[in-house]
Amino acid sequence: MTEVADGVAWVRSRIAAAAARAGRREEDVTLVAVTKGIELARIRDLVAAGVTDVAESRVQEAAPKVAALRAAARWHLVGHLQRNKAGLAAGLFSVIHSVDSVRTAEALSRHAPEPLDVLLQVNVVREPQKFGVAPDALAAMLRGLALLPRLRVIGLMAIAPLHPDPEHARPVFRRLRSLRDEAAKVLGTALPHLSMGMSDDFEVAVEEGATLVRVGRAIFDFRTRNPGEMS
Repeated sequence: MTEVADGVAWVRSRIAAAAARAGRREEDVTLVAVTKGIELARIRDLVAAGVTDVAESRVQEAAPKVAALRAAARWHLVGHLQRNKAGLAAGLFSVIHSVDSVRTAEALSRHAPEPLDVLLQVNVVREPQKFGVAPDALAAMLRGLALLPRLRVIGLMAIAPLHPDPEHARPVFRRLRSLRDEAAKVLGTALPHLSMGMSDDFEVAVEEGATLVRVGRAIFDFRTRNPGEMS
């Protein structure tokens, strides 16, 4: 096995354990491997290890990677999307996790060559340095997005504040799940996905209902993070 495959195996084992603790099925959680700054050879190792959902944070960095590996994976955008990059993003990605304005959503809808799955990014704790819709603006925003013809709104996304203790993220993830449930009830529509959890807190996210976990460093820096494991 390659080091990348070892990292994938370790992350999947942690997802499975967290799902079991929460009484969930492992298969209900999708590992979305974040390849920001990762070269193509290691992304090929990732795909060979069975990862079919791959994410980038920047549209320009994604373009050559998607061109080389479009058929091998479903590509996600997890970083902030500027409206002027929406046309390019709509042609590259199958899922966009970080929609945070109606104008960006409208641009995506205009340019999408086929129906595009999107999630609305929520700034759960209103951090001034983070993008995302305020919780009290969520319902109105979702109503606006529902009118756009080429977008499918499939759920919500959040980024928890950085903290050395993963438990610090639990209230954020729990609040996002609650916001999703409230919004789905008000709108009368299913919002099946919660994109939450990264390398430092994905296990807590799974316990709190994540269906999409965005993990990069825990895969690609596996040996540094977990010396002696999976050897």
